[in-house]
Amino acid sequence: MEGGFEGLDFYQDSLTLVKAAYQLAGKLPDYEKFGLASQLRRAASSVPLNIAEGYGRYHYLDRLRFLYIARGSLQETLNAFVVAHSVGYIDTEQLKWTHELKSQIERNLNGYCRFVRQQAQGQTEYGDNYIREDEIPYAVE
Repeated sequence: MEGGFEGLDFYQDSLTLVKAAYQLAGKLPDYEKFGLASQLRRAASSVPLNIAEGYGRYHYLDRLRFLYIARGSLQETLNAFVVAHSVGYIDTEQLKWTHELKSQIERNLNGYCRFVRQQAQGQTEYGDNYIREDEIPYAVE
């Protein structure tokens, strides 16, 4: 295992969730290819992608923004599993496992958010505002 974001337990757990989502998506009926299967893969993949992107941000508020997006995608992923259960694609045991993994990821992600907030990296240099690009004038004709 690597350092950086790859060394974070909740990142590794989110990859486990991605694998489960892809396995489920691959077993869904063909008519779900562009519906639930696609949404499930995109939501699950969004969790580790946003963790990694947030990890790469310097300012703590910018970092937190991506971690919060990851947390929202985690909820969306769980909901896709709930939907799959409600229509009979997965059993109660699979849904329970997903709930437990989601809770574990969320607990650790929330703890990391607290850590990032306490460190307040970039606050001295940039203050408490999100970093924004300078406004670029666009010619609209």
